Amino acid sequence: MTGPKLRGALNDIPTYKPGKPAVGADGAPAFKLSSNENPHEPLPSVLRAMEKALRGFNRYPDMGCSALIPAVAARLGVPEAHVATGTGGVGVIQQVMQAVCDDRDQVIYPWRSFEAYPIITKMVGAHSVQVPLTPNEYQDLDAIAAAINDHTRLVILCNPNNPTGTALHRAELTEFLDRVPSDVLVLIDEAYREFVRDPEVPDGIELYRDRPNVAVLRTFSKAYGLAGLRVGYAVAHEPVADALRKMAVPFGVSQLAQDAAIASLAAEAELFERVELITKERGRVIDALRDQGWTVPASEGNFVWLRLGERTLEFAERAQAAGVMVRPFAGEGARVSIGEVDGNDLFLGVAEAFRS
Repeated sequence: MTGPKLRGALNDIPTYKPGKPAVGADGAPAFKLSSNENPHEPLPSVLRAMEKALRGFNRYPDMGCSALIPAVAARLGVPEAHVATGTGGVGVIQQVMQAVCDDRDQVIYPWRSFEAYPIITKMVGAHSVQVPLTPNEYQDLDAIAAAINDHTRLVILCNPNNPTGTALHRAELTEFLDRVPSDVLVLIDEAYREFVRDPEVPDGIELYRDRPNVAVLRTFSKAYGLAGLRVGYAVAHEPVADALRKMAVPFGVSQLAQDAAIASLAAEAELFERVELITKERGRVIDALRDQGWTVPASEGNFVWLRLGERTLEFAERAQAAGVMVRPFAGEGARVSIGEVDGNDLFLGVAEAFRS
């Protein structure tokens, strides 16, 4: 008996691999440093907003995010018509690709970068053009520009880049954008923008304002600590933003997520104190790794990158045995999130032992 005929493209779509949960041996402490999550619990004010929203689960959420969008627009100083919401950063990326790509159109992005890019590209029937990073783990803008042709519809730049943490600077990014044809959309993925401390790394909102072919992705999952609620957004000029709204899953962003995001924007001063703690801890971890002899690229995200090559899975196994879950990319390296101090110290111990 044969079943329904499915799309042939499914055979080539890789499965997204989430970070492993924290599981210690024999009840020992374990730390999840595999998913770039904010280690801090939601603020009391955010929890109160969520508790209030719980009483309305019998109703559909506000499909137009009519309170969240004005809050985001006011925070960024952009028109409300330029904001489009989605179910986390991944949901917004899918909306972007569905809005601009037909079958066999090209999507260009650096590689390695966020692992969802090739998955979503395959899902929409487009073709991935993966441009290798430079030897020092940076995005190669000259090579990306050279790869653009008449079939290119979308270029994605992850700034700072996940999983390497390296970031593009203002001058080079501006010069690149000036080289991109006006009919090619450039999506600047700024999922980790709030962790950036290098003043030479530009705010994508500055760059989009006078460029109709530039869109900026942001999320509440990382710095704002709402990863489990799935709410993100893009800022783009009105024709693009309107197309993204057409591609959105109806009622996709729950009311709980909307209300928590609004409360988080109102509590930014307190939230960003936590972000500052994470960035300082990031610096401590990087310094310690370099003191151990590791070559660690400067990171502007809430994670660090170790280029391990063929020993990547071995390192991940040793880390897991010690109670630390990291995110391995077989044959390439491991990304390690900045988490609780105890977890970071445990990771540093694994790293030191691995080099000896």
